Amino acid sequence: MSKRTTTIILVSFFIVFSAVFMTYFYRVTREAPKKLNILGNPGHKVSGFSFTNQDGQTVTLADVDNKIRVVNYFFTTCKGICPRMNENMTKVYHAYRGNNDVLILSHTVDPKKDTVGALKAYSLRFDADPKQWIFLTGDKKALYEMAREEYLVTAVDDTATVNIEADFIHSERFILVDKGGRIRGQYDGLNNGEVNQLIGDIKELLKEK
Repeated sequence: MSKRTTTIILVSFFIVFSAVFMTYFYRVTREAPKKLNILGNPGHKVSGFSFTNQDGQTVTLADVDNKIRVVNYFFTTCKGICPRMNENMTKVYHAYRGNNDVLILSHTVDPKKDTVGALKAYSLRFDADPKQWIFLTGDKKALYEMAREEYLVTAVDDTATVNIEADFIHSERFILVDKGGRIRGQYDGLNNGEVNQLIGDIKELLKEK
């Protein structure tokens, strides 16, 4: 066998081997779940709650446990960021509509005005299935404590001296909670890029065991 023939064989073998390796590497890296961070103090998990949905039904942690949850805060009479936020939330909703492992929990920050009837009318704007996109109202103090202490949403730097009853949360954040109740991400609900990232991160959480 000539030196030239040997070289051609070796080069051909190297090309084939490289192609096989790159194909395998691509499949492994594409299929491997992306590891999302866990936010909050070590061991932090969202704890129990009891609120009322747009159909007047009580919703507790037991109803959403072992589900991936996307959480946000809004109020129905908001003319500023809320309409844009909830329009972006519809992208998340439609991306996973009908998926029983994914829920959206939209909490009012103005429960005095956002009655069950007001939430129902508002939810119909988005054709929201109350079994998957759940609009919640309840005691204002409980809603705000849930936002700050459980979902780690805050509108001020120091909440220790805040009178929650006189306070008002207005956050554009979407919070991603995994099936175990751990916070895995916070996203700007006004930013299309971050909303798309949220949609992708939900897909990654669905791969987790």
